[in-house]
Amino acid sequence: MPASPVRVEPLAGPADLDAVIAIEDASFHNPTGRAWYEAELARPDVCRIYVIRTADGVVAGFIAFWRVVDEMHINNLAIHPDHRQRGLGRVLLDGALASAAREGVRRATLEVRRSNLAALRLYEGAGFIVAGVRPSYYAGPVEDALLLSAAVESP
Repeated sequence: MPASPVRVEPLAGPADLDAVIAIEDASFHNPTGRAWYEAELARPDVCRIYVIRTADGVVAGFIAFWRVVDEMHINNLAIHPDHRQRGLGRVLLDGALASAAREGVRRATLEVRRSNLAALRLYEGAGFIVAGVRPSYYAGPVEDALLLSAAVESP
């Protein structure tokens, strides 16, 4: 668990989006980019982006997902390299799952690189199981994606 209090809350504005982009750039082989996030934020009926803040208000990580009827599809989750290995990913994931459950979500899905062992440990620890494989899903480098799925508990 994190050593100090943290907060999981919806993305609050341009400064938070700047932090999300910086975290994504530091975390992924092929970052999604600002244009994708701006387009997604224009769809509040589907898109949700939450951040996790440290006790001093710094955005340490984010999760972006779609909510469609009773399903949640996690698009991206990342913790800034300076804040990793402190349990923040699990706190963020649990907070997003709880929020989605309050909106009626009953199932969560995502794709993850087969080689991303840290992410696999995070998701498996939260109850996700491998539901399938998407061959050559990722580019740069080309790699299979594991499709993970989990039931979402009602609040």
